[in-house]
Amino acid sequence: MTVSEAVATRRSVRSFLDTPVPLDVLTRVMDKARFAPSGCNFQPWEASILTGAPLKALQEKMKVSPPQDPPEYDFSAPNASPDHYARLCDVSERMYGALGIAREDKAARNAFMNNNIVSFGAPAVLLCYFPRFMGPPQWSDVGMWLQTVMLLLREEGLDSCPQEFLWMHARLIKEHIGVSDETHIFFCGIAIGYRDEQAPINAFERSRVPLDEQVRFIGF
Repeated sequence: MTVSEAVATRRSVRSFLDTPVPLDVLTRVMDKARFAPSGCNFQPWEASILTGAPLKALQEKMKVSPPQDPPEYDFSAPNASPDHYARLCDVSERMYGALGIAREDKAARNAFMNNNIVSFGAPAVLLCYFPRFMGPPQWSDVGMWLQTVMLLLREEGLDSCPQEFLWMHARLIKEHIGVSDETHIFFCGIAIGYRDEQAPINAFERSRVPLDEQVRFIGF
């Protein structure tokens, strides 16, 4: 698989098969991802990857626990921008449309959203965190590392779904995996597994802003 093919076929998969993910494959992916870009070579990213009984135990805890207050961080600031909020509304309409869930059916929408707790049935979940003293540039480094991981997963025939949703249970997650809440901030999870090719939720068309609205070429 070329890099272009990995980028084109990567998507947030929200229905996984229960096929186990081999440890040697995950180890190979994570070893390669160590060479993701990192400003000043700080390499701020840290992670734990759970499967089997440890993952199920964590998910059972989240099912019966309310979202933490205050939240770990705020990711919703772009909602105040009409242009950016419109992009959220667009993908939501496409996603729930693929599921056949009407806009006014709040119960069905919430039920599907709560599937985040079990990572949409993924057999493995990466939990990403890093030291609290890291600033915005290092958050960017973590994002580049996570993208590298997801593209390497595609190279191996695997799929993923980044899950900021798990931020709602950040302290619970850190306690479960033995990471200090005082020293570390939890960023997100990544569901990992093999996509269900028959699930409509994995096939709806995704929209992207035209290139000329995002990039300017100057001096060419």
